Amino acid sequence: MEVNAATVKELREKTGAGVMDCKKALSECSGNLEKAVDYLRQKGLAAAAKKSSRVAAEGLVGAYIHAGGKIGVMVELNCETDFVARTPEFQALLKDIAMQVAAASPRYIRREDVPAEEIERERAIYRSQVLEQGKPEKIVDKIVEGKLDRFYSEICLVEQSFIKDPDKKVGDLLQDAVARMGENIQVRRFMRYQVGEGVEK
Repeated sequence: MEVNAATVKELREKTGAGVMDCKKALSECSGNLEKAVDYLRQKGLAAAAKKSSRVAAEGLVGAYIHAGGKIGVMVELNCETDFVARTPEFQALLKDIAMQVAAASPRYIRREDVPAEEIERERAIYRSQVLEQGKPEKIVDKIVEGKLDRFYSEICLVEQSFIKDPDKKVGDLLQDAVARMGENIQVRRFMRYQVGEGVEK
């Protein structure tokens, strides 16, 4: 089908995809803009999954100070080339992630980073809570796994809801950036400081 140039322009602005990709997406989706956005995201995420195995040793360290100097965050965000690290889009992503760490106080980057003994301790607590509520044994494990997922979504950065768009997880934000920038992008480490933290008053 013939694709309208104005629709191609709008799709490019929404997704950051190339002209030919936008034309193909609109043609595949019979000119439906929303479907074309989904189509491009799926293609981008498939490409992002392939890129996640590539080495990301370039990048930047960013800092963010919040609440009148009461909270400070440093984040190392890695990519594959210095060229991408210097782009305004990459720097904006780094700032968003530093703000996320300041606001949501994650303790780990991803669930694989959580020590096994901490997971087992949480699992045991949830299990005894559920059993105390008198739930049938056959659904206990399912409820416990649901509680663990909620636990990860509170303490793991990539599983947290993004503060600027709670419908999105931070991991989705990173995947979208990989799809748009065409490189593997990873949060390598972060540090969060809060005035008076750990000091007995």
